[in-house]
Amino acid sequence: MAKDDKRELLLQATLELVAKQGFHGAPCAAIAEHAGVAAGTIYRYFDNKDVLINELYLTLEQKITTALLEGYTLEMPFRERFLHLVKGVLKFFITSPLEFKYMEQFHHSPYGVAFRRDHMLGQTESGGSCSIYSELFTQGVAQQVIKDLPHVLLFDLAFGPIISVARNHILGFIQLDETLIEQIAEACWDSLKR
Repeated sequence: MAKDDKRELLLQATLELVAKQGFHGAPCAAIAEHAGVAAGTIYRYFDNKDVLINELYLTLEQKITTALLEGYTLEMPFRERFLHLVKGVLKFFITSPLEFKYMEQFHHSPYGVAFRRDHMLGQTESGGSCSIYSELFTQGVAQQVIKDLPHVLLFDLAFGPIISVARNHILGFIQLDETLIEQIAEACWDSLKR
């Protein structure tokens, strides 16, 4: 097995265990066992569990960004770009329930709080989907297309409902189809437009 294969096995095992059992229910020994590697193997790739958790988050963030940028161009009208991102996030999460569960737990943990705070305060390099949303919101406010609110509130109004809807779909409370996804995206747009 190649060296990178073991790293990927560890990331996948972490994703699966954390999504099902939470961060505390996924000790390093359980992650290694789930990945089918020796317990000490984790430390060949990651300094500690915190580094592993953050690396997995960044990997998932890049995966989401790649999915969102498919078919996305700056030449699209503002509203179309917004709807593209909202629908893209929702579709990604409902087709990737483990990734959704991991991301949701991450954002509600001390890891995610620190990450979001650093991004909002500009203390980390910009990048990933956070950068796409931020640029879109900045442009929308400047063009007076959307409400002039702090970015964190714009994000909450636009994507808070998406997260809740994705959760409800994954839990089986609702079954989303293309028509509902379109209607949900339009409702999110209505919450932001001037």
